Amino acid sequence: MNDSQRREAILLYDRFTHGAMERRRFMAEMTRIAGSAVAASALIGSISAAPAAAAIVAEDDRRLKISTMRLLGGTYSAYVAEPRRIAARRSTVLVIHENRGLNAHIKDIARRLALAGHHAVAPDFLSPSGGTPVDEDAARGAIGKLDLGAATAAGVAMLDALEDRRGGNGKVGAVGFCWGGAFVNRLAVGAGSKLDAGVVFYGTAPDPAEASRVVAPLMIHLAGLDQRVNQSAFPWIAGLRAARRKVTYHHYDAVDHAFNNDTSAERFDKVAARLAWTRTLTFFARTLG
Repeated sequence: MNDSQRREAILLYDRFTHGAMERRRFMAEMTRIAGSAVAASALIGSISAAPAAAAIVAEDDRRLKISTMRLLGGTYSAYVAEPRRIAARRSTVLVIHENRGLNAHIKDIARRLALAGHHAVAPDFLSPSGGTPVDEDAARGAIGKLDLGAATAAGVAMLDALEDRRGGNGKVGAVGFCWGGAFVNRLAVGAGSKLDAGVVFYGTAPDPAEASRVVAPLMIHLAGLDQRVNQSAFPWIAGLRAARRKVTYHHYDAVDHAFNNDTSAERFDKVAARLAWTRTLTFFARTLG
């Protein structure tokens, strides 16, 4: 497969997973690009996230304590990872999942944050409808039916609940990817001073007119090839700057949407992901303590 076909396949997959493309049409188009139904299935597998992909931080890493917590009166379930070693009072970081829901990859992200010294809490925003389903198509369908206003309000309430957690330093940040990146943008608008810092990985953005409502410093990571997200993210960044908000923007040339997701063979970019993650941890160390 040449580079042009690869680009066409990745863009097609992005339209299918973030738009309203019907599966039959998607498969027909992917088969045309790949040359056969078998090759199309293999190509889709290399672009989509692989549930069985090896974790960066093992689930049973002895340096960590893993648990499940209930938030907002038990309405939401969350995966929690924190360092086992007793240290200074730690900040909390909400880890907001992609449109696939709370899956193994997002839990791995939470463990990575815990190894960096944070109390990482990854809520399942599909909890009210029974939790994240195993089937990714079903998860995306459920995400598409969410009331974003209600979900954002729940996120703000989570910040309140976690600010006063026992053993914490009173600071709560958030990091989100794809759907979760868009959620962090909206959380920053709705939370005001309740959010202490936010990191957005390739998430669509609100109307720039809402930028003045943001209080928390933001770090935004965008993929150079991600035209769908960037068409709203660039005006948002300009709006934040015009409103004199604290925003740090990093652009990663020649990489795709989801470049940080190491479970997606075709889209993951090791160099960009490592740089973005290092910048994220440095940002949280500075803003959350």
